[in-house]
Amino acid sequence: MIEVRSFESLGGADHGWLKAKHHFSFSSYRDPQRMGWGALRVWNDDEIAANSGFPPHPHADMEIITYVRKGAITHQDSLGNKGRTEAGDVQVMSAGSGIRHAEYNLEPEATTLFQIWIEPNRFGGAPSWGAKPFPKGDRSGKFVTLASGFDNDNDALPIRTDARVLGATLKAGESLDYPLDPSRHAYLVPALGSVEVNGVRLAARDGAAITDLKTITITAIEDAELVLVDAA
Repeated sequence: MIEVRSFESLGGADHGWLKAKHHFSFSSYRDPQRMGWGALRVWNDDEIAANSGFPPHPHADMEIITYVRKGAITHQDSLGNKGRTEAGDVQVMSAGSGIRHAEYNLEPEATTLFQIWIEPNRFGGAPSWGAKPFPKGDRSGKFVTLASGFDNDNDALPIRTDARVLGATLKAGESLDYPLDPSRHAYLVPALGSVEVNGVRLAARDGAAITDLKTITITAIEDAELVLVDAA
């Protein structure tokens, strides 16, 4: 099953400094048919204006992955962590028993990013934060695991959930297969470019909710940048 959720159909909000689209119910946007996809709870498509951002606020019991598409985001938290994550890089925050953090765009232009929340396998535990560069050249024609809850994904940022977040780039005309356990929940978004997934077309920033399949074949109609979550 592949259910397309077009970018135009997404909920959202325009706060001036923040233009957000929500693949799932979030904040004031409520859709009982889009409350999550397996353990995947939030996928926000955010544009943050220059010299603005999210002031300090709390989180608990959530794995929060930030995939920066353009610009950069600067993180600071109650553990004393501080870091700048730029386009092509990924940051992960395991909120655990509780953490406060701020996310600011200190750049002279807008920053665009995906913020992905996945429910953890267990509640509590010490919070943590980390970031890592993932050069797009290393993802050419293949999926690279960016964040993972599995021990054998040694090069990925760790998350405390039975899930993987993966990224790939494809040239127009290239195809890529990804094996799936039919009982799991996959969610695919092309950050750039249009693609076909098992013959189903997705435009840039559309979402595809996928389950009950053993393999997906992604073919790029245009040069494409892909983000995929494979969750329980």
